[in-house]
Amino acid sequence: MPTKKLVTSYEQDLKLFPDMWHKVGLIAALAFLLVFPMVASAKWVTIANLTATSIVGAIGLMILTGFAGQISLGHAAFLAVGAYTVAVLGNEFQVPWWLGMPLAGMAAALVGLAIGPFALRLRGLYLAIVTIGLLFLVAHVLHSFGDITGGVSGIAVPMYTGLGDATFDAPWEFGDYEIPFEKKLYLVYVTIAVGAALVSKNIQRSDLGRAMIAVRDHDLAAAVLGVNPARTKIIAFALSSFFAGVAGAMFAYQQQYITIEPPFDLNMSVQYIAMIVLGGIGTTFGAVAGAIGFTVISPLAESVGRHIPFLSENLTSAQQSTVLFAVVVCLFLIYEPLGLLGFWLRIKRYFSAWPFKY
Repeated sequence: MPTKKLVTSYEQDLKLFPDMWHKVGLIAALAFLLVFPMVASAKWVTIANLTATSIVGAIGLMILTGFAGQISLGHAAFLAVGAYTVAVLGNEFQVPWWLGMPLAGMAAALVGLAIGPFALRLRGLYLAIVTIGLLFLVAHVLHSFGDITGGVSGIAVPMYTGLGDATFDAPWEFGDYEIPFEKKLYLVYVTIAVGAALVSKNIQRSDLGRAMIAVRDHDLAAAVLGVNPARTKIIAFALSSFFAGVAGAMFAYQQQYITIEPPFDLNMSVQYIAMIVLGGIGTTFGAVAGAIGFTVISPLAESVGRHIPFLSENLTSAQQSTVLFAVVVCLFLIYEPLGLLGFWLRIKRYFSAWPFKY
């Protein structure tokens, strides 16, 4: 059963918004994003900022794992590189945030290019083990240069605007109306998340994206068809690392003070894998939906966990959230392996065939 209308040309197939309903959905989503910070509390605006950060990071992992088929358990290492890049640049050189974010992505991309050649001879669990080693290596380097990174104690992350010593955390005032730090971050982070999703979608539709998918499905067959698997895997690592570095910078600016472990540990890497599994591996939709689902479900799970007798008596709120979310992921893997993408495809198929049922 198809999930979209029949197309008769490549131009129709490559359209981002092929029909009226896609455009209506886009307008509704943009309207929601604009209205949300005006009606939501500070807590939920902060959750929205964390969601935008997770979307950018999940898109990075989706490019590597979902598009190119390279399993990575070291995704948190690239976020750590991005986070500490903006922290050091801000403290040492007062680099503004709008310049620090792309520099953080570039720094993480350089690390991705360094680890990329190892993916040429390794795959599956062997590659995952190597990326775990990268996670501990980055943590060791950050601890070793404690005079710069703060070591175990951590480091503050100033968010300079580039106008002298002015920082971004000062609220904007328009007469009697004030825009606090969380809402200012929301405007920036949502813009970055939407831009990252559009870039990812276009990468997926490009020649490079199709080459990644071909390498993921069968690298030998892709090589026979003219695709260079080595080049494709290295580019996938670089692009994934860039997005992760930007996500790490976003996380650091939002937290304003960071340490190495936690949060940049194996648990964070597993969380990002859970996001793309929950959303549906292989699509930008899956990365965005999985990040939103994970970030929103976690505080809801904490609220539910305190009412479950065994969990509330023996586990902390964070552990309760982890256990309940693990159950949700397991149920998805059993009953809907495609994740939230599978539910969306079922909805599309239902309305495509309505009023008939197949």
